[in-house]
Amino acid sequence: MPVDRSLHTHAVVADTHNDLLMAVSARPPHLWASFFRDRWLPQLSEGGVDVQVLPVFVESQFRPEGALRQTLRMIECAHVLAEGNPDAVALCRDGQEIDEALALGRIALVLALESMPGIDESVELVPTLHRLGVRVASIAHWGRTALADGSGQDGTGSRLTSHGVEALREMERLGIVFDVSHLGATGVAHVLEIATRPVIATHSAARALRDHHRNLTDEQLRGVAAGGGVICVNFLAAFLTEDAGAATLDHLVDHIEHVAEVAGVDHVGLGPDFMREVNEDLTPPCCEGFSYSGIDANAAIPGLEGPRGLPMVTEALLKRGFSEEETVKVLGSNVMRLFRAELGRPGS
Repeated sequence: MPVDRSLHTHAVVADTHNDLLMAVSARPPHLWASFFRDRWLPQLSEGGVDVQVLPVFVESQFRPEGALRQTLRMIECAHVLAEGNPDAVALCRDGQEIDEALALGRIALVLALESMPGIDESVELVPTLHRLGVRVASIAHWGRTALADGSGQDGTGSRLTSHGVEALREMERLGIVFDVSHLGATGVAHVLEIATRPVIATHSAARALRDHHRNLTDEQLRGVAAGGGVICVNFLAAFLTEDAGAATLDHLVDHIEHVAEVAGVDHVGLGPDFMREVNEDLTPPCCEGFSYSGIDANAAIPGLEGPRGLPMVTEALLKRGFSEEETVKVLGSNVMRLFRAELGRPGS
């Protein structure tokens, strides 16, 4: 049965995690704008994406010595691809700029940091990155950083370091939304204990349905929601079900439904993490069985390998019993509420 795109088309669709900057910045700089326009823009448009968060993720070969240089290179790539496609996208620093971009029919791009390997203990550089347009950030990935431990280090039971607490405070002061995805369990608890502004999980599924350290427990889901934050559900098959190769759209909707039941439907969003598409751009042809930190990063829900498949999610939510109003919230209005209130707005 063909997907009914009417609701999807009229809703604001926000994707809070697509690593496409990794793929675009891997090209020579003079190709950044055209490669984005030819390879990624059609997918975003066909998928109905209105707001796209662009994480800056620095791969291990650049760490530690080249981490800051690669961070700056990827940020520059985001600016160049936006400036090279002004009819189609706009790099936005606050909710008003997002609304202005959407009114003009452009996709609003929001810069994010996935971990901060380029910062290390130099928290005084957080304002520098804010000046460059960064508006969402996490402080750890799988392993240990100078700021916190990632979820792969849950056994340490570590809270944020003193520099991590300082980074959180700087982000709250500047209006950079703190991202708890990838943060270790004790670190998440620490953030929820001391945060004074809402946080986001840009790409995290429900641990109650798939017991993986990258997913959030019900207690964590409730904690994010209690502070006014949003949990954006990861589409990556390995985080939805133990048998990643057998993941289906129903598995994804199970996670969305669970987060909505536990945290409330006003606190759910979409954080797809289309790894297969990015991997295809980085290592053409895509390597079958590509493994990343012990997971099959190429396993995807059929039809949801990339942004083009997003209308399937809308249809699946409606079939599951979500009302049109609830579906619109999940697709993007919850994220937009958070971004309008917090993005780029200085704190006290």
